[in-house]
Amino acid sequence: MVKERARILVVGGGYVGMYTALRLQQKLKQELARGEAEITVVTPDPYMTYQPFLPEAAAGSISPRHVVVPLRRVLPHCRVVVGEVTAVDHAKRSATLTTLATDEEGTGPQQLTYDELVLAPGSVSRTLPIPGLADHAIGFKTVEEAIGLRNHVIEQMDIASSTRDPAIRDAALTFVFVGGGYAGVEALGELEDMARYTTRYYHNVEPGDLKWILVEASDRILPEVGADMGRYTVSELRRRNIDVRLDTRLESCADRVAVLSDGARFPTRTVVWTAGVKPHPLLAATDLPLTARGRLKCTPELAIDGVTHAWAAGDAAAVPDVTADEPGKETAPNAQHAVRQAKALADNIVRSLRGEPLLPYSHKYVGSVASLGLHKGVAHVYGRKLKGYPAWFMHRAYHLSRVPTFNRKARVLAEWTLSGLFKREIVSLGSLEHPRAEFELAAGGKPSDESPGDPKGSS
Repeated sequence: MVKERARILVVGGGYVGMYTALRLQQKLKQELARGEAEITVVTPDPYMTYQPFLPEAAAGSISPRHVVVPLRRVLPHCRVVVGEVTAVDHAKRSATLTTLATDEEGTGPQQLTYDELVLAPGSVSRTLPIPGLADHAIGFKTVEEAIGLRNHVIEQMDIASSTRDPAIRDAALTFVFVGGGYAGVEALGELEDMARYTTRYYHNVEPGDLKWILVEASDRILPEVGADMGRYTVSELRRRNIDVRLDTRLESCADRVAVLSDGARFPTRTVVWTAGVKPHPLLAATDLPLTARGRLKCTPELAIDGVTHAWAAGDAAAVPDVTADEPGKETAPNAQHAVRQAKALADNIVRSLRGEPLLPYSHKYVGSVASLGLHKGVAHVYGRKLKGYPAWFMHRAYHLSRVPTFNRKARVLAEWTLSGLFKREIVSLGSLEHPRAEFELAAGGKPSDESPGDPKGSS
């Protein structure tokens, strides 16, 4: 039994937030029933996004609704609040909260008090002051961005098919991806595969007309799978006529022209930015200790160093890697650690509430897998290197086993089975992003600023 009533606040509904709350509601089932414990999850979205499936969602292999997990369904014993924590005063055990109704109420942000705090807001895209980036680029961290990018790519093929202007056609069929990590390489591989397949349904667009460019500032891509598999990935992408440019940076994308540090210029209507992430801005609005890189300084037990009753894990936390040979090394901010850290964090919170000793988080990194499109992939797991179909199959099997809930596993497996039996879907539903635009025009009004001039378009 817990020593005293505990109000647990979980900030964030991603990997760490959802799995921590899920574990807590299992471990504190009796305490929750007796009213001795209360778990509140504050999240900007009412769902957790399984990000490794975003590239397949963009390619149409998985339905967007099966990439997300509804939090209210998997956390029935928690209070889920759709909103955003904008500041934390841990000395007063208080968090400043805004919700969807804050503006309409007109009463200002709410103050939410707690006894135990779990900070897991995740990360945001790390951008640079590049001219035109904010105006023309798109990220690849959310399911909305993944589906929007799919719609956009197919729409560009429609533009290229219908225009008589060679400059417009060339820009529409040029796709620039910045960042050679998992997000960039997997998104590029899946979308190139999908677009190449889609060309068979266009009478005047051939696979060779498509121009795909991957820009990476370092001298290698996919460092997580090792140097050998990274070089193989570069060779595989170049074999598919993808222009891979290492030691190269994006200097500008103003006026829809991508200018690279090597002097190359590419007129393009598509710039996808996947060049890393940075800590969530919320961390700077707390009174908790941060590292030089802006992440929460944590102990091996996943408690925030120097304070009590505060915990963190995942992208927002700098957690010491107790399995590493060299001192001072931290665990990598990836899903493999986040899921395991969440369970260890929840267990330590329960131990703390019951007056039991805490246990350090310990997990030796086992390797990585990456998809490069249908039936293509690379993997480096337990020291073994795989490529091609075996790596792709391992990628799917691993992530199918890791996606939360049996419901999602069954739905994803069913979609993969059906996609193997039938042809790919090549439909662009760009109008979903601006559903009121056509009605506004029909009603005699003007499209809102958020709507494109073309009510059917997505760009």
